[in-house]
Amino acid sequence: MDWSVSAPGHRSARSVSSRRTLRYGVIALAVAAMLCAYIVTVVTRANAAETLLSQGKPTTASSTESAATPAASATDGDAGTRWSSAFSMPQWLQVDLGSQQSITRVALNWEAAYATAFTIQTSNDATNWTSIYSTTTGAGGNVSLPVTGNGRYVRLNATAKATQYGVSLWEFQVFGGSAPGGCGTTNAAQGKPATASSTENAGTPASAAVDGNLGTRWSSAAGDPQWLQVDLQSVQQICGVTLNWETAYATAFSIQTSTDGNTWATIYSTTTGTGGVQDLSVTGSGRYVRMNGTARATQWGYSLWEFQIRVGGVPSTTNDTPTSPSASPTNSGNSVLLSYNKPAVASTWQNDANCNPCSPDKAFDNDPASRWATSPVNGWVDPGWIYVDLGAQAHITQVVLQWDPAYAVSYQIQTSNDATNWTSIYSTTTGKGFKETLNVNGNGRYVRMYGTQRSNGYGYSLWEFKVYGTGGNPVQPPAPPADPIFPATNLVWSDEFNSGTNIDTSKWTVDPGTGQNGEIQYYTNLQNTSIQNGSLVIEARKETQGGRDYTSGRINTSNKFSLQYGRVEARIKVPKGNGLWPAFWMMGADFLQGRPWPYNGEIDIMEILGKSTTDVYSTLHAPAYNGGGGYGQKLTTVDLSLDYHVYSVEWDSKHMTFRVDNQVILVANKDTVEATRGPWVYDHQFYIILNLAVGGDFPGPIDASTPFPSRMYVDYVRVYK
Repeated sequence: MDWSVSAPGHRSARSVSSRRTLRYGVIALAVAAMLCAYIVTVVTRANAAETLLSQGKPTTASSTESAATPAASATDGDAGTRWSSAFSMPQWLQVDLGSQQSITRVALNWEAAYATAFTIQTSNDATNWTSIYSTTTGAGGNVSLPVTGNGRYVRLNATAKATQYGVSLWEFQVFGGSAPGGCGTTNAAQGKPATASSTENAGTPASAAVDGNLGTRWSSAAGDPQWLQVDLQSVQQICGVTLNWETAYATAFSIQTSTDGNTWATIYSTTTGTGGVQDLSVTGSGRYVRMNGTARATQWGYSLWEFQIRVGGVPSTTNDTPTSPSASPTNSGNSVLLSYNKPAVASTWQNDANCNPCSPDKAFDNDPASRWATSPVNGWVDPGWIYVDLGAQAHITQVVLQWDPAYAVSYQIQTSNDATNWTSIYSTTTGKGFKETLNVNGNGRYVRMYGTQRSNGYGYSLWEFKVYGTGGNPVQPPAPPADPIFPATNLVWSDEFNSGTNIDTSKWTVDPGTGQNGEIQYYTNLQNTSIQNGSLVIEARKETQGGRDYTSGRINTSNKFSLQYGRVEARIKVPKGNGLWPAFWMMGADFLQGRPWPYNGEIDIMEILGKSTTDVYSTLHAPAYNGGGGYGQKLTTVDLSLDYHVYSVEWDSKHMTFRVDNQVILVANKDTVEATRGPWVYDHQFYIILNLAVGGDFPGPIDASTPFPSRMYVDYVRVYK
């Protein structure tokens, strides 16, 4: 639900996902929701099978078209930047690997201005060159060239071009070690997190294309372009893609890969797609694989029964994002989190009704729902900065920035031993905000983000600024609880509603008062709840109390029971009728200590509108996505008012899966939520809420057809670990 203000446990206002406003009875705080989102940057690193040797190495060229297309852009690991040459021939691009290496493969990701004739050459002195590959029939695109050679320097030497322009490469990758193995037969996409540009309806979600079930499918809205992408959860060598199209297929589409879900490289493209089952042999690498449709065969959208991905060899890259608050970066040996709860200083900071307080320490508290922001009085200017004192000199290997929408387009990461003289260890002029994971190499006691260009008219703001490395004087945050193993079978709390005449007050807290979100009922103190025939009954009536003309019931487990992770389920029968609004949901328990909604987080397991009891909603609410913009999904199924159904969420530190009976309503993956919507604020204690609202912004008004009394029946509530 959504929130406004009231007692321990209401919901949040929703859109297609949920509706409340915030309402903790005791706390009447108006909350301004702040948007924030994270982008996870994935970093290339070597492994035993095949090593990417060229990324980030010194790169030079015969010429550049402009300052915006330097040679270094072809070896920076960013498929959205490129090198381009002057318009004459010949032209060359070379990379210095730093030492003599065995070269096994060269990958070229050409821009439209490609070379038709070129050679790949190696050298130990950058003067005398040996050719290890040559062609006069280059066709551009994304090319992987198996080669055999040795050298410190590797050069692409272009002698003929396909266009009137020069030659241009998005990426020039040089690999060494053993070549990747053959293409596997296992579907690497099956069961992995999938997202899409749109869905036709709740019955055709993105996940249906990667569930291994040929009887389910993803379908999009009827418009161009549309895409479907899958997160393989680590960077893989992609060697095959199978598309099993429904009748609504793509005539023009591309297969694309990405390491971060934002910058994409095309590894296959066609404008003559014929639908059916398409088995594609491709060459590329990435954590994310996407079908990007640009022209439809029918008036409908795009639809896939299955989207299968085959991989080969051993991945040459890995996701280096720390996996938990206390985890160290996987690419940094014994690196640990150095910045937690360390003293911080900033150019300015905000402390007013909109951000109270947004002091520098909030960026280092390991709390994704608190933030630092520059002051609107004198801090919405360039430059703006924030630094942390690690307590002693440290070796810095990784910095993670979780930006609010007030992010830096241009900024540096700097280190210092005296907080006066600074050395830059990272610099960018193309910051994209969200979550940025930066692998760096530097030393110092102090680490600073120094912003020189803001993304908008506001200042700079960070939810979190994490520094990893060795040395310093670290204090590790409390260790999180272990993730449950699903299916969870250890019953840790339950109420079967099999005894007594009303709720067990040792398990439940009564939550009387008025509702939020335009609700018109008054929640009574046990007058509208009862135990009948082994079920809890919450009854909505037409009667006057508390200044309202309708009454109902609302209970929660605040101060009685809370949990972090597990399977939470209830077997419920909902009422039908315009304006009725039954819900089963959870609120972050820090709400009880005064943290306002939506900073405490809200998990709506089930919300149903009495006017349409074939639709069930599951939704998450957080500072960056809440109310009508909550992160959620609707599932259309059977008439849920005709019988009891089991509504559940399986929740751990990486995801939540919401179901009605055995049907998945929503899969919320932490990585996806952070990369597309904002902070994941659910790694703490939550308590359970049941209520039946009358009227409100989300369900709409009651009318003469709405039955009173109306009853919500709850057979049981159970929690498993």
